[in-house]
Amino acid sequence: MSKDDYGVKIPRASTVPSVGSEAQLRAHLAALSGVDAAGAEARAAKLATRSIKKSTKLAAIDLAISMVDLTTLEGADTPGRVSSLCAKALRPDPRDLTVPSVAAVCVYPDLVAHARSVLAASPVAVASVATAFPSGRASFNVKLLDVHEAVVAGANEIDMVIDRGAFLSGRLGQVFDEVVAVKEACGEAHLKVILETGELVTYDNVRRASWLAMLAGADFIKTSTGKVAVSATTPVALVMLEAVRDFAETTGRIVGVKVAGGIRNTKDAMKYLVLVNETVGSTWLTPDLFRFGASSLLNDLLMQRLKQRRGAYVRPDGFSGD
Repeated sequence: MSKDDYGVKIPRASTVPSVGSEAQLRAHLAALSGVDAAGAEARAAKLATRSIKKSTKLAAIDLAISMVDLTTLEGADTPGRVSSLCAKALRPDPRDLTVPSVAAVCVYPDLVAHARSVLAASPVAVASVATAFPSGRASFNVKLLDVHEAVVAGANEIDMVIDRGAFLSGRLGQVFDEVVAVKEACGEAHLKVILETGELVTYDNVRRASWLAMLAGADFIKTSTGKVAVSATTPVALVMLEAVRDFAETTGRIVGVKVAGGIRNTKDAMKYLVLVNETVGSTWLTPDLFRFGASSLLNDLLMQRLKQRRGAYVRPDGFSGD
């Protein structure tokens, strides 16, 4: 056991289980315990009722701001739109320089170079979706080219989507091999693997997909693209957090979690922070290990921050719409 940067003891002696063949991968995933669906939903609901003390809420809001991947993933995105997003990422409230920057700006691959030019050497990362986002339906070579072009353009982080059709059809080796290849193509860039949990049907599938992605080398596992009807939910996040906790205990490697889709207000963000703290502990309460994929969440966090400081709400249009 050794202490990480946050003072929490994490096991370091063990190694990642061998998954040299599809048979080994299947055996490892089959050995995972099933998820008690009712229990997971009850625990998530119970934790959602916990509140953060007023004395620490401002710090929690600042933490949540620093965990945001400010995202624009629309067909009508333009360089101007991305420039505005980058400016907001760097200075979420230009009137208050004590507000922290967000973690990253997330854009399509063709806009990575522009985002990189605007953000320059700032601490805000440039993230890019890839591998035929959001469907994941493209040839393997096209997916790898998608990743390569984003990395060459300056992406620090790649958000890939797994082939849910392959996973649900039982082609686990195919999904594993794609994640391994994308991780290699990322080079120094961090890899977030999007499970699209709303399409995985069961919590057991969410747990298995989480482990598959981590065994293949994911730096983060992510709930959703935000492009399907069911996105992030607290029970799904609980299952994924338990998976990264168990993976760390088994292998000594710490993997982050990103929740995305449908998280629009501070109340929801606080629920997830409580869930993280109660499930995996304070080690994960850092932008390096927990993220919110969001476009509208940031404005509500800024409104609530001013409310904490001034005692009164400001109008929503007091902040940019980016």
